[in-house]
Amino acid sequence: MADMPEFESEMHRTAVAQLDQVAERLHLDHDTHLRLRYPRRSLVVSIPVRMDNGHTEVFMGYRVHHNTALGPTKGGLRYDAEVSMGEVTALAMLMTWKCSLMGLPYGGAKGGVRCTPRGMSKRELESLTRRYTAEIMLFIGPDLDIPAPDLGTDEQIMAWMMDTYSMTQGKSVPGVVTGKPILVGGSAGRREATGRGIVYVLYQAAHSLGEELKGKTVVVQGFGNVGGVAARMLWRDGAVVQGISDFKGGIWNSQGLDIRALDEHVKEAGSVVGFPGADAISNPDILEQPCDILMPAATGSQIREDNADRIRARIVVEGANGPTTPEADAILSSRGVLVIPDILANAGGVVVSYFEWVQGLQFFFWGRRARSRAGSRRSWRGPSPVSGTPRRRTTWTCAPPR
Repeated sequence: MADMPEFESEMHRTAVAQLDQVAERLHLDHDTHLRLRYPRRSLVVSIPVRMDNGHTEVFMGYRVHHNTALGPTKGGLRYDAEVSMGEVTALAMLMTWKCSLMGLPYGGAKGGVRCTPRGMSKRELESLTRRYTAEIMLFIGPDLDIPAPDLGTDEQIMAWMMDTYSMTQGKSVPGVVTGKPILVGGSAGRREATGRGIVYVLYQAAHSLGEELKGKTVVVQGFGNVGGVAARMLWRDGAVVQGISDFKGGIWNSQGLDIRALDEHVKEAGSVVGFPGADAISNPDILEQPCDILMPAATGSQIREDNADRIRARIVVEGANGPTTPEADAILSSRGVLVIPDILANAGGVVVSYFEWVQGLQFFFWGRRARSRAGSRRSWRGPSPVSGTPRRRTTWTCAPPR
């Protein structure tokens, strides 16, 4: 944004534009609107790491708290070569909306380190994570800010963060992060929660349209914890997954892909590329293939003004954060494409993170079934999340309708 040069990025431009549009629609008072356009506080740190070759490299890290009105802040930590202050600030803003929508007692936060995790050894990643945690120590805590995994990070990263923080407290503090390994206080099903939540929302969307997901054609951009989990669930429930892509490229088969066989291929090859019986396709091109459901579940700003008119899906469900720019939103809306926004579609992860956080605070850990029963009782008051029609009460269940 021209008036916020510190946060200049495409993702931040998208997030602020969405806020401005909603503020106008809600007739939000000027002072509240203005405050929400800015983060409450931001931290930039430099992270020196001795690499395996003996040389020291310095990485830039960020942690942003957008809003604390509802409670401590909550948000993921990403490791990616494109991380910037603007991107992290935008993602923290989206987390504020997401937590509020889900009725969780959190404000929004986000963190990131500009690096290429795929090119780093386990020792280098551990050194990077522990030093980053030490640098942001005053910014995080069970009652202040609770990080979680995001792009390029996983359970192991969270375990290192928890351990580093706990060493300064003289005791184990499982509530300082979520998305940890179950062995150190993690929650069963947390890894799959975001992708599973997308499928549940899709079931509700299909139900509101008087349809079912069985037999629907699906294209997924991104085959990680979000897109991969959603693709497996949809395939098992009878959807036809025609195309999938990852960081190396994509594959396409109009008759449908065997996701179980694809999983085995990815374990061996490290990518969906080269899967037997499928044609190669690029990440940009896979978005433009005809299908019933398109799931951009990779990175932000994938559907833009220059390609939105070529999107041929009936439903776009945003698995990634901010995959659709404001200009593309307007084009898709004018064409009658149903867009399920990211703050609803991928909120399953933060809902299960909330349960993990509560368990960590109480040192009382539930099994998968108890967590699912608790999740089924999560509800919020407001409009229908998929149709926009007023309802007195909307309750989210833990299993899709059959």
